[in-house]
Amino acid sequence: MDERLKDLMQELGNAINESLSDSDRIAEAIGEIKRAGYDVFLVLEATIGFNKREEAEEDTVDIEPRPREYDAATTRIKWTSQDHKFLKALKISTEEES
Repeated sequence: MDERLKDLMQELGNAINESLSDSDRIAEAIGEIKRAGYDVFLVLEATIGFNKREEAEEDTVDIEPRPREYDAATTRIKWTSQDHKFLKALKISTEEES
């Protein structure tokens, strides 16, 4: 695995861990459970996938500016190949159905 990707993955893990540790809401919920007389063991599992983008794919979704009178039938979205794979896995069609 690419060393840069390893560093980025580590940074992501640290950011997630930090955000959970710094969350007042999580600390409050854990405190309530402890005050109720229970010990708390928090184990979270995250599945994060990485796919190298093809050169032609763009970083952002390109949505045409919204007209004054919004019409879903005329609004166009550019989908990446990853978008199509994800939606297909959810059995969501991106093609117009007759």
